[in-house]
Formats: sequence, structure tokens, C-alpha cells
Amino acid sequence: MSENKEIEIMQSVYDKNDQVASQINASLTSKGIYAINVMGAPGAGKTTSLIQIIKRLTDVTSYVIEGDIEADFDTKTLQSLGVKAIQINTGGACHLDSPLIGEAVDELNISDGVLFIENIGNLVCPAEFMIGEHAKMLISTVTEGSDKPYKYPLAFEKADLILLNKCDLLPYIDFDEDFFMKGVRALNQTAPVIKVSGKTEEGYEKVVEWIVEKTRSLQK
Repeated sequence: MSENKEIEIMQSVYDKNDQVASQINASLTSKGIYAINVMGAPGAGKTTSLIQIIKRLTDVTSYVIEGDIEADFDTKTLQSLGVKAIQINTGGACHLDSPLIGEAVDELNISDGVLFIENIGNLVCPAEFMIGEHAKMLISTVTEGSDKPYKYPLAFEKADLILLNKCDLLPYIDFDEDFFMKGVRALNQTAPVIKVSGKTEEGYEKVVEWIVEKTRSLQK
């Protein structure tokens, strides 16, 4: 008698998300729009950093998709500064996905410039899902501690640019920068790490230079 074997084939839960993400990325690329997935823990200074970056992008139109579980405080703040921003509330989901981004992109009606997608405050799930971006910008802070690359490796591994925020507090807290950088470079050899401060506005010029260079490269 022949022996029957049951083989279970499972489709990746990421397949649909990745397909839509690829479509979004191709559409944005064709229009010369550089999209950045902004990741970081709650309170890392994602919106504050976006404000500092956008006000320095004087020759580039900036758009923002704001992701939160609830509320729209950050979107209203950006809109009050003249930034074209739209809110996504997930109602509980700990990350944004590409179908949500696709709907928001259509509603924003973007024609050119840079699209910032501020993901849900979380150092785990946002790093796992592509949402049509060209780059991931991770914002970490000295107040979170120097062990974050070791505890949340995927976010640091996937990042194309890392901002170390709240550096104005370095004289007052116990933050081991060498230990932090050793953890980062064990995971990611290429991402620039730029020290910034949302309070003193230190370092954001370098961030803008990086974004402008990437945007121009995409538009060539």
C-alpha cells in the first residue's frame, strides 16, 4: 500500500501586505516621491523631529501620514504649521500596514516631494511590515537607555538612518554611547547615526542633507 502524506502549504501573512507595498513604492517612485517610514518608541520625538526636518526642507514639499492607535494631536500640530498631513487611527493595531497607506496616499493626492509616514510608537511591529517606503528612519533616544539595539534588534537592523535624539540630556543621564554604537554596528554596518536634539535643534541639518541626497537620487 502506498503511504499517503499530508503536506500543509501556508501562505505568508505578509504576502498581501508586501504586494500592496510594492505597488505603492512603484507609484511613488514613478512620481519622484521619496517615502520614509518613521519608527520609534512612544515619546521618542518622532513628530518633533519631523517638524525640525520639514522646516529645513525649504525647497522640497513635505507630506505626512500620521499613525496612532487613537487621537490626532500630532496631525493637528503639523497642519497648524502648514504641513499637508493626514491621520490614520488603527483602533488598536500596533503598526501601519500597506493597504492603510495606499488609501492615505490617494487621499493626500501627492504630486512631488517627500512623504513621511510616522508609524505607531513601537519598536517591534513597525519594523516587520513594508508599507511602500524607500527608507526606514529610526528615532531612538538617550533617555531610553543604551541597551535598545540589543533588546529590539530588528528595528536597528532594518533602519536606513538612525537618529539618536535628546542628546542635550547626555550630561545628566547614564547613557553609554560606545555600548549603544557597538550594538548598532553589530546589526547594521551602513546606516548613518546622527545625534540630534528636538529641544536645541542640534543635528537636523545633517538629517536633511541625507534626505535631500536620497530624494535627488530617486528623481534622476
